[in-house]
Amino acid sequence: MYIIGENIHIISSKVKAAVLKRDAQYLQELAKAQVDHGASMLDLNIGPQKKHGHELMPWLIDVVQEVAPGFPISLDTTNANAIEAGLKRCQELGIEALINSTTADPDRIALAMPLAAKYNAKIVALTLGKTGMPTTADARVELAMQLIAAADEYGIPYDHLYLDPLVLTVKGTQEHAPETLNAVRMFKMLVEPAPMSTVGLSNISNQVPEEGRGLINRTFLVMLMAAGLDTAIADPMDEAQNEFIRIVEERDESTGVGRLLVALYDNVMAMEPFNPDVVDMDDPAQSDIYKTIRVLENQGIFADSYLRL
Repeated sequence: MYIIGENIHIISSKVKAAVLKRDAQYLQELAKAQVDHGASMLDLNIGPQKKHGHELMPWLIDVVQEVAPGFPISLDTTNANAIEAGLKRCQELGIEALINSTTADPDRIALAMPLAAKYNAKIVALTLGKTGMPTTADARVELAMQLIAAADEYGIPYDHLYLDPLVLTVKGTQEHAPETLNAVRMFKMLVEPAPMSTVGLSNISNQVPEEGRGLINRTFLVMLMAAGLDTAIADPMDEAQNEFIRIVEERDESTGVGRLLVALYDNVMAMEPFNPDVVDMDDPAQSDIYKTIRVLENQGIFADSYLRL
């Protein structure tokens, strides 16, 4: 599984302070830790940075490249000048770049897609239009087709287009999780060759108590992988998540949890409800995963205490 490391994000108070103070050491430690834990690309989220983004993004790229030379970079900002400055620096260094992100809003397309074409960069395309957040797979697919048409217009190859169905949290909107899985499946059927796909994984557990977020994230990741997901913007330092990925990719059924996860993957890939016959409910780990699957299938009601019910 191709993981885009999410940890250099301005929303973190420590990252924000390091960015504002130009504290290279902390940011380099964070970059190296993600690489060491198996990240395939690093997302550099600097926020809007309206005044200094065009200076900050190249600086941050250089900081990261000192400890991870040649490592692919995702440029995460709404500042078009910062994106172009970052793309120029990536081009100078000869490293792969991803623009994160555009939407189906024509104004956003007109800003981001010409840059992706000019610098031969990859681009995340959110299935989000001017009218707001889509809730059904069909609505996401309709916007995806607009994004594919825009990519055609600007000459962006489909393997450079990363469609993002926009994951919504299980807290209050759990009925949308199955729609997200269906959208990922349908993205692969729209054109040939199929475009790539990605998600912001942690969105599925937004507003969930911290102790419950990891299990929801990694269980949903297994389901997304089965639906055909190519990449995820996620925390590569989540060792339990990495183990879920390993189990599914290696089809390791040597443990009860392994048999459960492989069965989950197979059921989702076959578009079948999860079969609970493989679950040993006396094993707390398996029981918790099963309860999480029920929530993500919208078969059980999410509550902060759902694992204790």
